[in-house]
Parts: sequence; structure tokens; C-alpha cells
Amino acid sequence: MLMVGETIRIALLRFEWEKAMAATDKFLRLDRLRALVNGFGALLDQKPIEERILAEGSLLLADLVRHDDWLPPAFAAPNVDRYQQYLLHCDSRARFSVVSFVWAPGQATPIHDHTVWGLIGILRGSEIAQSYIRPNGLPIVNAPPCRLSEGDVDALSPALGDIHKVSNALPDQPSISIHVYGADIGAVHRSVFTTDGAVKPFISGYANEALPNIWGNDC
Repeated sequence: MLMVGETIRIALLRFEWEKAMAATDKFLRLDRLRALVNGFGALLDQKPIEERILAEGSLLLADLVRHDDWLPPAFAAPNVDRYQQYLLHCDSRARFSVVSFVWAPGQATPIHDHTVWGLIGILRGSEIAQSYIRPNGLPIVNAPPCRLSEGDVDALSPALGDIHKVSNALPDQPSISIHVYGADIGAVHRSVFTTDGAVKPFISGYANEALPNIWGNDC
């Protein structure tokens, strides 16, 4: 049991941390995230083919993740129990969503699919993605693992192959990637694939209970 003095000390430390995070938020370049959201909205208004979405969208995402001065700390927090998926923005017509994935050291996804196009950009750290195919119902590795580092952008879709397993490549620190998907990804019916061929449906949802205010006049 903590002594009263220790409890007070921890409470004060938490208070100072929360003040620091609030101060940090005031200086975030959320205009960078707004530019990504506006860019994807304008692109999708033109009803382009998927190839163009992935090509031009990759440039938009690359421009965002080359800067690390915009992501609010609340949406960059790891969890020791499991990786976190935070919603940063969802298009009003659910044409696309933007999320941050936060990985504590050693964390990894199961083998899973997406069913929609997606773009992944590395903001901090590094990730390893292993792609799979299921020609006979069993997930089979179909390429060497791909390591993505800060600033890298990768694409996936059912047409290109959207079954993979992703892990934090760093053993001693968190990694963060920013994803753009062609739907409200937290509400999409998807599947996990086990090595014995079992298929387990899931809907991911999101880790956060509130959204960042990216449209405020002071950011």
C-alpha cells in the first residue's frame, strides 16, 4: 500500500504531466492534419479509380508523416496490454478515415485483412509488415517481411493484397504509424486468420472516447 506522502507525490507528478501535455497541445501544427483531410476529401470528390487514390494519397500522407509536430499526445499513448488504434478523423460520408496506430515494444497484430484500400505512413519508430495469401484457406507467407521506417509510406487493398501481420520493429520503444483507409475502418467487418485455417470475424472499433479538435481557430 502506498504511503500518504507517496500518493501525494504521484498525484503531483501526474498533475504536472497533464499540464505539460496541455501546453504541448497549444503548439501543435494541426493544420498539417487538416491539409491531409482536405486533400483526401478533394481527391475523392473526383471519384478517381483506386490506383489514383493510392498514388496521390501516398503523397498526401508522406507530407504529413515527414513532420512530427502535430499529433496530440492523447492519440500517441501506448498501452501495455495491446496496441492502440485512435481515430483522428472520419469523413462525414465515411469515404475515408484517418487513425494513429500506437505500438508498445513487442506488440503485434494477428494475421488480418482490411477489405478496403489503405495507406500506412510511419511517424515514429519502425514497423515490420508480413504479407500473406490464402490460396487454400490457410494463410501462407507470400513475400519477405517489409520493414517501414520513419517517413515511409506503404499501400494495401484487396486488389493488391490486404492480408498481413504487423509488429513493432523496435524492442525498447513505441512506434506510431498513421493510416488512411477507404471507409470508417473502426466499423468495417473484417477477419483474423489463424495458422490452422480458422477465420474469426471482428470489428476493430477505436481506443479513444473523444476526437481531436483539428478545426479550432487556435491550432
